[in-house]
Amino acid sequence: MTDFKAMAAPGVQQLKPYIPGKPISELERELGIKNIIKLASNENPLGPSPKAMKAIQCEMDELALYPDGNGFELKKILAEKHDVDMDWITLGNGSNDVLVLVAEGFLTANDSAMYSQYSFAVYPIAIQAIGASHQMIAATSWDDERPLGCDLPAMKAAINNQTRLIFIANPNNPTGSFLQADELHDFISSVPNHVIVVLDEAYLEYSPENERVDGSQWLREFENLVVTRTFSKAYGLAGLRVGYALSHPDIANVLNRIRQPFNVNSLALAAAQAAVNDREFIQQSMEVNTLGMKVLENCCHRLGLRYVPSKGNFLLVDFGRDAMPIYQRMLELGVITRPVANYGLPDCLRITIGKEQEMMRLVAVMEQVCG
Repeated sequence: MTDFKAMAAPGVQQLKPYIPGKPISELERELGIKNIIKLASNENPLGPSPKAMKAIQCEMDELALYPDGNGFELKKILAEKHDVDMDWITLGNGSNDVLVLVAEGFLTANDSAMYSQYSFAVYPIAIQAIGASHQMIAATSWDDERPLGCDLPAMKAAINNQTRLIFIANPNNPTGSFLQADELHDFISSVPNHVIVVLDEAYLEYSPENERVDGSQWLREFENLVVTRTFSKAYGLAGLRVGYALSHPDIANVLNRIRQPFNVNSLALAAAQAAVNDREFIQQSMEVNTLGMKVLENCCHRLGLRYVPSKGNFLLVDFGRDAMPIYQRMLELGVITRPVANYGLPDCLRITIGKEQEMMRLVAVMEQVCG
């Protein structure tokens, strides 16, 4: 029998598939449970905005036609939102897509890319698939004032002639840790021009406005900066897969050379165009998240569980022991959370913030399992 794994590129041979959050349908099949709540994948519990839903309905009659491969209307809206020209924008099938495009466009087997310990799993996957070298920088400790966060001084010290990319998520997934504007700006200022800094802002909309760090404001200052955004989180369009990158036009030109034709479907384009400026919906999503976060934090305090203060729509909770039995027991009680042992955090679960009723049920389950 042919060994196709041995035929794969060397970097791909060592990869393990990305592990998503368990779907509700899968738990129903496994345990026959009904009335399940999923707090595993950082989805918006409110769903899409009404404006996005209306735009999708209007697009339904055109499904036999290919979408606009250039995404002109969405790019136009995004250009206005971020005060850039349209040639600064690269659209993606979710922000995962543009993260991979950056790696494909700028890494070779002779290069290396840097990322923090406990950061988004797509970064090392994209790097290793190309055969480039990893520079994983140890995160700050639990005892640090910013626990399990990105250690920027250590990153700066680790830059060498082979470093081509640095991936930084702000806020970070799966920890929720957050970098302040001044320290992040100073770090980017110190990075040599041969290194591209990719600032992943998938959860930006969940940060309080007075604490929000919008990296797109620095694009003209730093030509080696790429900022990525998604409509999967606060905008509630995870199922449609649409995201984008903002960068200097010369970087965007490279990304668009390898971007697949029609990588964003017509329903996603229409929904994103309607959702991008729906400020009322984003405000409502932030309010639901803020209230739910307080409920979960208070529960952790009562149960004596430590957690990483989060600026996303999730909380990383440390149960002080192997979290898998706790995860399994919560599944049996109809609550899906996210194990993060594959990130090197076997004692932790990442828990997405839901609506008030969902959070009350989560608290009752946690108290039953951990009390």
